[in-house]
Amino acid sequence: MFTGIVEAHVSVRSVQQVGTGARVVVPEPSADWGARPGDSISTSGCCLTVVELVADPAGGPPGLAFDLSAETLDRTWLGDLRPGSRVNLERAARLDTRLGGHLVSGHVDGVGRVTRIDERGDGGWEMHFEVPEGFERYLIEKGSITVDGVSLTVVAPRGREFRVALIPETLRRTTLGSARVGTRVHLEADQIGKWIERLLEARR
Repeated sequence: MFTGIVEAHVSVRSVQQVGTGARVVVPEPSADWGARPGDSISTSGCCLTVVELVADPAGGPPGLAFDLSAETLDRTWLGDLRPGSRVNLERAARLDTRLGGHLVSGHVDGVGRVTRIDERGDGGWEMHFEVPEGFERYLIEKGSITVDGVSLTVVAPRGREFRVALIPETLRRTTLGSARVGTRVHLEADQIGKWIERLLEARR
């Protein structure tokens, strides 16, 4: 599990096709980040497993290698990654982690897209999104949503559209600061809402 509080955003070091999947390598944000093979890392909202630590020829922090299955490539935008692409990173939460965001599984529910960006006077943005068909049932005013691994609050849901308010700090610390109209984003609905939905379906 994760909290949706992004720890760093980094540039992809390499992408290699492996059968029907791919291997992606990103640098650790710092030498003391401490990731190990087997660790789960939220990568722009998609839970991936570190399969190998790869030495940096330039002597920088080691790279984290992730193997992406064909299923992952089909259900996310990670198939669009190229060397230099930016991704958000968050290590899995521990029992003593402060829950600054909300409970996030790292299982992408759908891919949406940015439809509009409005700049605010305080340096922040209002970012508008369109969600895939069927996802709109999870859009609740002031409810939680994860966008590319970032814990955010839903504002003014209307049909398949909603918006969020992004403060300058969020724009600086995440890849959302470089998003543009048309940018595709990973969406994950609030876990509690999905659990309630499943329980209600079981009672029918």
